[in-house]
Amino acid sequence: MIVNDTLTMMDTVDGMKTIVAAVETGSFTAASERLGISKALVSKYVGEVEGALGVRLFNRSTRRLALTEAGRSYYDQVIPLLEEFTALVDNVTGEQSAPRGLLRISVPVTFGEMKLSPLVPKFLNQNPDMQVDLQMSDRMIDMLEEGIDVVIRIGGVDDSNLIARHITTLPLILCASPSYLDQHTYPISAESIAKHNCIIDSNFRIGKHWPIVSPDGQTTSIEVTSRVAANSPRAVKEIALAGGGIGMIPRFIVDQELEEGLLTEVLPGFSTLEFGLFAIYPHRRYLSKKVRCFIDFLVEEFRESGTN
Repeated sequence: MIVNDTLTMMDTVDGMKTIVAAVETGSFTAASERLGISKALVSKYVGEVEGALGVRLFNRSTRRLALTEAGRSYYDQVIPLLEEFTALVDNVTGEQSAPRGLLRISVPVTFGEMKLSPLVPKFLNQNPDMQVDLQMSDRMIDMLEEGIDVVIRIGGVDDSNLIARHITTLPLILCASPSYLDQHTYPISAESIAKHNCIIDSNFRIGKHWPIVSPDGQTTSIEVTSRVAANSPRAVKEIALAGGGIGMIPRFIVDQELEEGLLTEVLPGFSTLEFGLFAIYPHRRYLSKKVRCFIDFLVEEFRESGTN
């Protein structure tokens, strides 16, 4: 009897998770992909929940999946129950239970490829029961619809339904190739930047007005001269490497080129823009162990690297 009761409870939890996935993704197919089960099993779980409740949670058609009023009520009430169940399991198992399961992470393409990807093996070595799925994207995503556990973003978030935890700060620097600087007067002040060819990163709203902060904390807005813009920091770097002028580029993108002497920092001791790196997750009462573990890992890694 105890075994049967346990199986019934687990079937109920699986049914709850399936309904939540179907609501948040908008289809049984997408729900099956999020949960890692077949579409047929999704349909089976949904049917069993509806049968047990005696109500229809979804209106199905060949073109769309529409939530009924009863379905919306079920979804709203089952979310805190699933959170409490997960919290219960974590609290009971405590340190004896390692984080497990698939962690889906959305991260900007450049940062993901250059900084986060090299950290993944270390994270997995520390957490052998986990798997990671990196989704590289520079667009804003719907975490619930796409089944993302945590979003890594440069800059804050305006959505009040999300929580943003600061990981580190990413400074930008001014740099140019030695060949370019050999052919032009080396800038020695913020104002002298205006006399140079500058490469615009069109991702930044500042356009041609670059804020430059002197060592004593004075900020000067310089209207730069530019004949080229790109919406990719790596493209800005490549243009600078080819002698195209001075670029304002996140330091992590040009660290290697600076070390190898392929790029030279312009106005060292001065500073310019900097952006926060944040881990973003849904505004819910309980944060799953796998997400919490990953965020703590990032905070520690960037603390050790001296970038925050």
